[in-house]
Amino acid sequence: MTGPFKIERRLDTPKWLKVAVPIASIFLAAIIVGILLLATGHNPFTTYHQMYSASVTADGALSSTFVYATPMLFTGLCAAFAFRMRTWNIGGEGQLYMGAVGASATGLVLGDWPRPLLIIAMILGGAFAGMLWAEIPALLRAYLRTNEILTSLMLNYVAGFFMYYLIYDSDSYWRDLSTPGASVFPTGKSLVPSASWPGITIGSFTIPMGFVLGVGLAVALLGLIRSTRYGFEMRVMGDSPQAANYSGIRTKRKILSVMAISGGIAGIAGSSQIGDFGHVLDPRGLEQAQYGYTGIVVAALALYNPLAVVLVSLLIGGLTNAGFALEGPSFPTGLVGTMEGIILFTVLGGEILARYRIGLHHRAPTTVGQAPASVTATGAAS
Repeated sequence: MTGPFKIERRLDTPKWLKVAVPIASIFLAAIIVGILLLATGHNPFTTYHQMYSASVTADGALSSTFVYATPMLFTGLCAAFAFRMRTWNIGGEGQLYMGAVGASATGLVLGDWPRPLLIIAMILGGAFAGMLWAEIPALLRAYLRTNEILTSLMLNYVAGFFMYYLIYDSDSYWRDLSTPGASVFPTGKSLVPSASWPGITIGSFTIPMGFVLGVGLAVALLGLIRSTRYGFEMRVMGDSPQAANYSGIRTKRKILSVMAISGGIAGIAGSSQIGDFGHVLDPRGLEQAQYGYTGIVVAALALYNPLAVVLVSLLIGGLTNAGFALEGPSFPTGLVGTMEGIILFTVLGGEILARYRIGLHHRAPTTVGQAPASVTATGAAS
């Protein structure tokens, strides 16, 4: 038995619909969040104004928004690039950890290098560490057909424990052992001043170097996906793995390379956390931030478009910044998380409407005394 409605895939989605649906989804999310704010005793218009001020117009607010957006930009690109080929890299969190480990080691070992070369080395060190960590689930997926969702997710915890071990449970090269108090209050070694990445100051706010690097990566990834043979093979594998195998695409190599690029991007996120902000390996701070998991939300909201990831990372970065600024007894942090979830739900729901058409089943009219076509055909056959 079929219902009155039918859902069918659109053969060609109009360009205006691709733009209108996300805008309408955000508008709908704002209405739903407004109802939620009313239900929790907050004036929606006043709260929205406070959030805008806390994330954009207040002193230092815009700079803080870019600080929160920078790691989300990298981890969002990490997830979006892999997901475009239906390679489900959930391990951006652990790859970010390993990138921070690699970048901090590079900055400590090569601390006497000239600043430009040292920064480049830190970027490469973090990217290489993230790539190596991502290749573990990639190899298991390509050659043993292991589910990369589970393996990459579990490796997040392994990377976290490894990072904790380096600072809290060992006398590793990363740990500061220069003072007697370091054995009681373990901390990582601080990098030399030349290892700090320079920001770009525009007026009263500063854009971290990592964010600029992330925007460049987004443009490069979009060009790679849309304008190269490599990107064409990625799209074929994402649309139909069977067609990719039939056409001779080396799927195992493609899985390994896509995961390597994805993990390298997450590794650069770890490099940015060391070079742009922390200047020391801080396991607790990195773990509490949960940037790798937030990046999956960013990628989903951006519909896996690298340039859209830039905009969404700023949106989520602004929400996070506003949440911390407004946090208090009457405005719990969980309310911001709920708002992010509502935005995600409405945008993904809008994407379904953009890809599929909902219509009504049309039944052929019958006149009185005339048998349906199926009955007439059966009688003629007998």
